[in-house]
Amino acid sequence: MPSHDKGHDERRRATLAAVAPGTQIRDGLERILRGHTGGLIVLGWDKPVRDLCTGGFELDVEFSATRLRELAKMDGAIVLDDTHNRIVRAAVHLVPDSTIPTEESGTRHRTAERVARQTGCPVISVSQSMHIIALYLDGIRYVLEDSAAILSKANQALATLERYKLRLDEVSGTLSALEIEGYVVELGTDGRLLSLQLDELVSGVDVDRELIVRDYPSDDTRARGVAAILSALDTLSATELLDLSTVAEVMGFSGPDALDLPVSPKGFRLLAKVPRLPSMVVERLVEHFGGLQKLLAASIDDLQAVGGVGESRARSVREGLSRLAESSILERYV
Repeated sequence: MPSHDKGHDERRRATLAAVAPGTQIRDGLERILRGHTGGLIVLGWDKPVRDLCTGGFELDVEFSATRLRELAKMDGAIVLDDTHNRIVRAAVHLVPDSTIPTEESGTRHRTAERVARQTGCPVISVSQSMHIIALYLDGIRYVLEDSAAILSKANQALATLERYKLRLDEVSGTLSALEIEGYVVELGTDGRLLSLQLDELVSGVDVDRELIVRDYPSDDTRARGVAAILSALDTLSATELLDLSTVAEVMGFSGPDALDLPVSPKGFRLLAKVPRLPSMVVERLVEHFGGLQKLLAASIDDLQAVGGVGESRARSVREGLSRLAESSILERYV
């Protein structure tokens, strides 16, 4: 993901968190909606914003939801400071550059989009007729839905994530969290349970991902190292992670026939399932036998030939691998 996209994403999350359900700003916006008056709120006070303001009056008072609601009854915009903790201007007439392109039709929405584009500050427009709250940020319009609508979408995305997790358990595929974290931010205080469910679903995935990369090393992996491959995977979007060709290329398997190349696991993931087996011993076992098939065929005597593996540990490895095979877990790793 390009750096400017990451910067926008961080600004978007921070702004959505500031207006999420449970916050004072969101309470004030919903009061405006219930009052059927509409409103225009600028989240930021600097020279570019000041230059667009005419008329109105200065306040510089502590922000509260009730004050926002009462001030919205008057014509004009309301301007908050950069911390969103104080109301600095009210009943302001905003005069942005009329040549700035906008696809909005309503006067309030057109002004909100142009001010956001010209100043870089988030601007909120509360529509009296359409009964919606729209946030303009970095040239993009976001409709702030109520908690029930967001929660419904989040649950759908969570169900999708769960299906991906099940698929990962079956074939060690790629798991993407999609936009769950974004929904958690938008839900504010209502997103805590969803966040706990997400944490439970994705726990252990990072470890599995590293083991997959180590299990199927390419020449590129050996040259660049596992950490570099994992870092490259981190840059892929959710859509790219679902493209097997893209993932294969990042892992070093390129070319038109990359997905048809025969590969076999080294054995890292299966050995990770054996209880109380130190990582150093796992490394030595994989290096000694070179692949999972030879590991599975190894006898106790063969295992003892590896440094650090005595008779007791050899039996533990042999029995552990046998139990995994009998429980059908082996099918996921071959």
